[in-house]
Amino acid sequence: MCAAPARLTSLDVRDFRNLARVELSPPAEGFVVVGENGQGKTNLLEAIHYLQILRSARGARDQDLVRFGADAFHIAAAAETDSAHEIGVGFERVTKKKRIRLDGAIPERLSDALGALPSVMFSPDDVELIAGSPNARRRYLDIMLALTTRGYLSALQRYRAALVQRNAALRTSFKSGAQSAAASAAVWEPALAQHGALIWTARAAWVESVAQRFEQLCARIGETARVSIRYATSLSPSDDPVAALAASLEAKRAHDLRRGLTHSGPHRDDLAIALDGRELRAFGSAGQQRSAAIALRMLEAETFAERTARTPLFLLDDPFAELDVRRSTRILEMLSEVAGERAEQQTILAVPRESDIPKELTRLVRMQVAAGVVTHAGVA
Repeated sequence: MCAAPARLTSLDVRDFRNLARVELSPPAEGFVVVGENGQGKTNLLEAIHYLQILRSARGARDQDLVRFGADAFHIAAAAETDSAHEIGVGFERVTKKKRIRLDGAIPERLSDALGALPSVMFSPDDVELIAGSPNARRRYLDIMLALTTRGYLSALQRYRAALVQRNAALRTSFKSGAQSAAASAAVWEPALAQHGALIWTARAAWVESVAQRFEQLCARIGETARVSIRYATSLSPSDDPVAALAASLEAKRAHDLRRGLTHSGPHRDDLAIALDGRELRAFGSAGQQRSAAIALRMLEAETFAERTARTPLFLLDDPFAELDVRRSTRILEMLSEVAGERAEQQTILAVPRESDIPKELTRLVRMQVAAGVVTHAGVA
């Protein structure tokens, strides 16, 4: 794999969650941050990952990320990917405005700064990708594909806008008893079909392309049963996905009018993950679910490297909790393979105790975090 590794060379965080002021110059290989729960180690990783997706990795609103008593948060970083970059993001609580500066200039659109600092965050919360609702899996697909697939983000934004309008038309027409109810809903169907078809086909194509790899990753982590993945959709395969989605919207229009919601389209699809043919979210153990979630994050990292020629840095938020030493060792070996042969990948690991640091990462510089204050603590 010939991809340029992403490396964070400096970081300045102000008033982000409980982090009042953090200034770091991370080594090329990364570092370990040690801190008890609630002290700020996950907040530090979240701040770094914010520069990738320009939103909270944990789904929080921007106004809730501002430190209590502060007016705004700001995150600035210098990074090396295919070349040197500088990125700064700020958000004001009162105005609710987000401002971004990329390499000294203000981008025309916020989306132009997406992926400026490529990173993949592994977290215990990732088990929700397996055990949680379809919303979590759709969000996973949408963020990854928006960052790696041309036209996906624009299609997603336009699809969501048309979906809001059609649902509003369905509810308004139903409540008013207007005779033009079907026509009001139908107005938005061409846009839904056009943009939804791109989303549908991009998701389905990606899942098909990684299905075998996902099974291999789960097996290498240590899962003895077969773990499979497929794109679950109510839409039938078609040479003309736009026409197929338009036909489905029309066929379900009367049903949608009675319910006041749109029931056809990629916003209803799911990522189905099975263990020996049975739903993993229902029949898998906590360890099996966590292993599958880590495999999904690995696929995310590999997809980013293959499609953008940039290997993301790894943000590991106590990812080996509830996993045995053998599985943890295999995961670290597999992560190193994503970076390829060009250079060692930068890794930032957060753990609650020094004893939780895997022996493979004991070479990394160690930091301590307490009450939102990060201090240098030497080498692990």
